[in-house]
Amino acid sequence: MENVNLVLIMAAAFLGAASPGPATLTIAGTSMQHGRKPGLALAAGVCTGSLIWSVSAAFGLGAVMLANAWMFEAVRYFGAGYLMYLAIRSARSALRPGAPELRASAVPTLRSAYGKGLALHLTNPKAVLFFGSLYAIGLPAGTPLSALLVVMAAIAVQSTLIFHGYALLFSSSTASRMYLRLRRGFEAVFAATFGAASWQILVARLS
Repeated sequence: MENVNLVLIMAAAFLGAASPGPATLTIAGTSMQHGRKPGLALAAGVCTGSLIWSVSAAFGLGAVMLANAWMFEAVRYFGAGYLMYLAIRSARSALRPGAPELRASAVPTLRSAYGKGLALHLTNPKAVLFFGSLYAIGLPAGTPLSALLVVMAAIAVQSTLIFHGYALLFSSSTASRMYLRLRRGFEAVFAATFGAASWQILVARLS
């Protein structure tokens, strides 16, 4: 592990996970609107997707995608489409006047919340490229498998703490009351963020 720049890797991974984006905003919105359990389930789905991309990048999938552009293109279009779908749903909610549905009748199942989080991360083609670049910078050539596993485990634990921390934070009664008061404003922000992320993925190009 002496040649592995673990501090750089963990710092970059922290910024990538903690910075506002579709995943963190979806966790926040789900936790505020539906409560702690759906928020935690969605966060678990995001963490699973992050781990899948991390492992895939560590074992060369990023290079494979770069060498086979059609794979990147397929994930890119799926990702852009899914984010646009979320943007449209949020926009429709923002345009709907009045109070939101009662929480008890609107809570998604834990399985569907988990699936939403997983889909959100697996349809983000930038994730595998991010992890590929991260490992290329922080891990020297010839890094032993044991060190690689330690790095992947450390990133997974850090991501789990961050995403589940967001779910716990935004599922508080204070956050829920704020969402109920400002629902249409929150949904408008979500719609704009998802739409912008969809466009960014759609116009992304391999370089």
